[in-house]
Amino acid sequence: MTEPRIAPPPAPKGGILRRIAAGFVIGVLAFGLLWYTVFNAVTAALVASGGTVVLLAGASVSDVLESIFDTIANIVLGIIGAIADFFSSIFD
Repeated sequence: MTEPRIAPPPAPKGGILRRIAAGFVIGVLAFGLLWYTVFNAVTAALVASGGTVVLLAGASVSDVLESIFDTIANIVLGIIGAIADFFSSIFD
């Protein structure tokens, strides 16, 4: 004859609390990572805009340099705009 199998013990009730705690920790880490990324993007944008002001101030020296600096400023501002658009699409 076969012996009856003993049912496994029920899962501890702490499992749901561990899942909630793990989800909370992962959420906090993700939020911190996104906040750090946005902070770096804003800092980079401020530094880049300061560089653009210097480029535009130097453009008044010569008409030849004006067109070169204007093109560089448009490219830099276009890149910053693309980065801002990328981050706004992520956070919307």
